[in-house]
Amino acid sequence: MSAVEVPGAPTPTPASAVPLSTRYAPPHPIDLRRTLGTIAQFGSDPASRREGEAHWLVFRAPAERATAPTADDGAPVTLRLRVDAAAASVHADAWGPGAAWAIERVPALLGADDDLDGFDAERHPLIAELHRRAPGLRLARTGQVLAALLPAIFFQKVTGQEASRSWRTLVARHGEPAPGPAPRGMHVLPTVAAWRRIPSWEWHRAGVTPQRRDTIQRALAVATGLERGGDQPVAEAQRRLRTVPGIGVWTTAETVQRSHGAPDAVSFGDFHTCKNVGWALTGARVDDDGMRELLEPWRGHRQRVVRLIEGSGIGYERRGPRLTIPDHRAR
Repeated sequence: MSAVEVPGAPTPTPASAVPLSTRYAPPHPIDLRRTLGTIAQFGSDPASRREGEAHWLVFRAPAERATAPTADDGAPVTLRLRVDAAAASVHADAWGPGAAWAIERVPALLGADDDLDGFDAERHPLIAELHRRAPGLRLARTGQVLAALLPAIFFQKVTGQEASRSWRTLVARHGEPAPGPAPRGMHVLPTVAAWRRIPSWEWHRAGVTPQRRDTIQRALAVATGLERGGDQPVAEAQRRLRTVPGIGVWTTAETVQRSHGAPDAVSFGDFHTCKNVGWALTGARVDDDGMRELLEPWRGHRQRVVRLIEGSGIGYERRGPRLTIPDHRAR
């Protein structure tokens, strides 16, 4: 059966093709690097990779959407995205039993649901200029709460380097190799059951503190309920998340920024974000209260402003010795 291409909508190839592919042609520019910047959690994230012009993402699609027998915890899928500048579109290829689900989600993943209505970049000359320079920035929506929540918990109250090492260690050991021709070292996230089976000593060896490990286990215990929030409004997803002890304002914001593409979810409580925002808008560091005041004119789009600032590379001046990262592997 031949497919008819509709600008702005996915156009799958025949079901027998390997991989399953689509060309997404939105009515606006698209910048993959900026749009997917929050989805790729770390530079060495086992579930995301950038090689040349190709962006690789690995997901675990809902089990009911699998095209082949799979575990109850979901269907592995590898998604490759590449910009076709000549056609003003993005070409997507997907491999694995969750390929059809991934292809359907390409528009949402690339910000098709992102609505700029009410966003006035002209309220500050810097934001106006950054917005002009980044017309292809859209807020991505994965629809997957747990996959966004777990790495956010890994990041709680530790350095990015330490969180990255812990995440990479446990995903590589307890996940499964990504399907298709994914770059070497990419893995599908462990299933809920696999996460829950990890013994305490492995969490310790990976550098995950007991507090973060316990928060993760509490979240896994109600994973089904949390995941349902992916199809709910942002406020409902946040409410569900906050019912889990150990999940606060920062973790909730970090989660819905990715699962929902939430334009107003700011990571209050982050060590660097408030300082970056203050430095960009006033030339001085501010605390959370100061950032809240500075961002108030953009309420409804405050996270969009943060993304524009952080995506530009503007950051406050840092001084002082670097923190020594503890190594638990030999203990």
